[in-house]
Amino acid sequence: MNLREWLEEELTNKEIKENISYIIEKAKTLDKDYNFMITFNEEDPKDYQETKLKGLVVSVKDCFTTKNMRTTAGSRILEDYIPPFDATIVKRLKDAGAHILGKTAMDEFGFGSFSTNCAFNIPKNANDVTRVAGGSSGGAGVITRLLKGEPHVAIAESTGGSISNPAAFNGVFSITPTYGLLSRYGLIDYANTLDKPGVMASSAYDLAFILNTIKGRDERDPTTHDYPLDFLKVLSSFDPSNSKIAIIKDYEERIIDKEIKNSLKKVIDFLVNEGLEVEEISLSLTDAALASYYVIATAEASTNLAKYCGMRYGKEGDVKGKHFDEYFSEIRSKYFGEEVKRRIILGSFVRMAGYRDAYYIKALKVRSKVIKEFKQHLLNYDFLLAPTMPILPPKFEDVENLRPHEVYALDVLTVPVNLAGLPHVNVPLKTTLSLPAGLHIISDHFKDANALAMAYWIEQNYKGIF
Repeated sequence: MNLREWLEEELTNKEIKENISYIIEKAKTLDKDYNFMITFNEEDPKDYQETKLKGLVVSVKDCFTTKNMRTTAGSRILEDYIPPFDATIVKRLKDAGAHILGKTAMDEFGFGSFSTNCAFNIPKNANDVTRVAGGSSGGAGVITRLLKGEPHVAIAESTGGSISNPAAFNGVFSITPTYGLLSRYGLIDYANTLDKPGVMASSAYDLAFILNTIKGRDERDPTTHDYPLDFLKVLSSFDPSNSKIAIIKDYEERIIDKEIKNSLKKVIDFLVNEGLEVEEISLSLTDAALASYYVIATAEASTNLAKYCGMRYGKEGDVKGKHFDEYFSEIRSKYFGEEVKRRIILGSFVRMAGYRDAYYIKALKVRSKVIKEFKQHLLNYDFLLAPTMPILPPKFEDVENLRPHEVYALDVLTVPVNLAGLPHVNVPLKTTLSLPAGLHIISDHFKDANALAMAYWIEQNYKGIF
């Protein structure tokens, strides 16, 4: 039973609880082979019959706080953290009658592209356990694919591509919305000006339905905005015939795997055959955006992670007879992973006196130019299309041979749009292999519903959906 059927079905409380219990047991069984969860919710299902979501099962990335449920952000330094409150998104879901399944595996604090930096379980790709799940929301991508057809959605988070990447690698729909559409209250920060909560699901319809529930202003997050549009109404009334579409040529040229190139060509040919106007554009700041992102993100991350020092936040140790520098270094060296340490060092460097203007301030200027370049194109086009990732999900042994800068370079297609805070939807496409490719649909700020509507229309009419 998919989400639409679930919501339209007349179900008793007993039937709802039985289905929730079935999904819980199914997830626990699958997790033994795929490692997509860090913590399962052990609370019993409640009475959901009269609620909007009727006990819809929701998994939550482990960087969102969940009241009385362990929240680790994928790090040993938060291994024992039990939050006393829910993140706004989690609370809105609970209030609407969702059942929280548990917390999905992720790269530590969101630092990674494959979820191999998780301090707990390293998730395996839903289509091939010898391959990575993508990151940093890898667990969310895996469970969404494995529970396809069940009334389930996953809450995820993106800083530079952490939703689209695992969605593309596992073959599910996802949306990374406009920065400010969803509240960040209760989100354990990576980089404040870049972090964006989002959703993964089995269909574009499911994404639209959940966004109606969790969107909107939150007085505890001053960056949030009201969003009056009903996503489902936009989906039902959308007419693509007047849409003007641009293919980002520079991104297409970055494709490494020919399977992705072929899948992209097929969907573009479909759009042209349907009579849509499709042209090519160029984004000249693609490489500069990648460099700018890693300067800004690491600078903000190094500041955010300073509080995890073993005093008020994170694991504690024996302070007796130790200078605070010695104590802090001991705690952070012991409980932070290698990639976290690397990004703290990079971020601290670019914020230092003498380097701040040369790197950090320059990166902020580049970010402004990236936003301007996107906005100029979106004045002429309704949607920008591009491959989501330049590669198919690699095998674990191949990832082990990559150097850090080579991993960072693989984010070149997802970083610019995240840097600009623009909404983007991943549409999973078939390849000739048993692995999916990803299509990005990008729209202007707060035109999230339009991007979802285009994704929904493609899903309903194109036969190449994975």
